[in-house]
Amino acid sequence: MKKDKVIYWIATGIVGVMMVMSGLMYFMNPEVAEGFTHLGFPGYFRMELGVAKLVGATVLLVPQFPQRMKEWAYAGFGITFISAAIAHTASGDPGSVVAGPVIFLALLVVSRIYLGKMAETKVAVAA
Repeated sequence: MKKDKVIYWIATGIVGVMMVMSGLMYFMNPEVAEGFTHLGFPGYFRMELGVAKLVGATVLLVPQFPQRMKEWAYAGFGITFISAAIAHTASGDPGSVVAGPVIFLALLVVSRIYLGKMAETKVAVAA
């Protein structure tokens, strides 16, 4: 179980910290605003996504949030990473730019898998 916890927290920590950093950058970095314009998104979408990333990261990183809320955060981040990869591909961005969201999607999947393993272990211990 300890190995599962370590893998879970490493993957979740990386995703969570990246989401907090990118969510903050959506409000503070003019280059991010230019990137959204390059992708064809309106400015208000950047603000909405920034708030959603900060809320979702909080839900993933704070253990006291219920499993159901964490599932919504995983779903939202999954959609965000897939959409980002598609948007960058459709805009003709290089593969190195498209790879970022794909890598974070893989980390998100690892986090979710190990969250499930830890929940299964808790159920088995309680039984």
